[in-house]
Amino acid sequence: MVLHTFGRDLKWNPHIHCLISEGGYSNDGFWRHVKYFNYTFLRNAFRTALLNELESCLDSSFKKVKSKCYSDHKHGFYVYAKPNKCDSQNVIKYIGRYLGRPVIATSRIDKYDGELVTFHYNRHEDEKYVEETIPAIDFIKRLIRHIPEKHFKMIRYGGLYARHRKIDSKLHRSIHRSKHRIYRSFNQWRTAILSSFGYDPLKCPECNHQMEFLELYYNHQRVSLQELYEKAMSKSRGKRSSA
Repeated sequence: MVLHTFGRDLKWNPHIHCLISEGGYSNDGFWRHVKYFNYTFLRNAFRTALLNELESCLDSSFKKVKSKCYSDHKHGFYVYAKPNKCDSQNVIKYIGRYLGRPVIATSRIDKYDGELVTFHYNRHEDEKYVEETIPAIDFIKRLIRHIPEKHFKMIRYGGLYARHRKIDSKLHRSIHRSKHRIYRSFNQWRTAILSSFGYDPLKCPECNHQMEFLELYYNHQRVSLQELYEKAMSKSRGKRSSA
């Protein structure tokens, strides 16, 4: 979940972007694929969860506001959940764009004459092109209001995307057998280094020739590189789980 406090016009418009999987890992060890989402339920559930959380953080005076929200939003809070059938590469681009998205892209700032700033946006309601010209000081005010407090986390992970869950050790069971070979390859030291750091440890950086691994010595003893790697990974996972 990514929290954004700005709209396209830079005004205060707090909302969250969520990426959810089409299914989940069941208690009996299988991946349950879900194609249909009840948006009426999502709207009502979002309203209830948010208002209950606010009530737990605020004093009893919030009860009147909570009651008014229920009466003013009888069909729940707004949830935009258009089906997305794009491939994985487009999903990655979408996630990356929203994780590090600034309040406004420089390409939307059209003009600055020392006093006035002109920028444009497509209105969310009807995608109509809108151009605004405002004093520079007002433009700055619209920007700085969206700077979060120090150490405030704008990104949260839950469910399948959360870390340090006991069930994670069993998730590999839900991977289709045809992909087990790919899954196992990520547990190999050479593939892990290549995928994490972008270079092949057995490829010479000077001449690009393929090197042959002969043997490894650790603490003056000959050891298996695979065994050493697995021990290091096991130790690393143990530290993360205890953190």
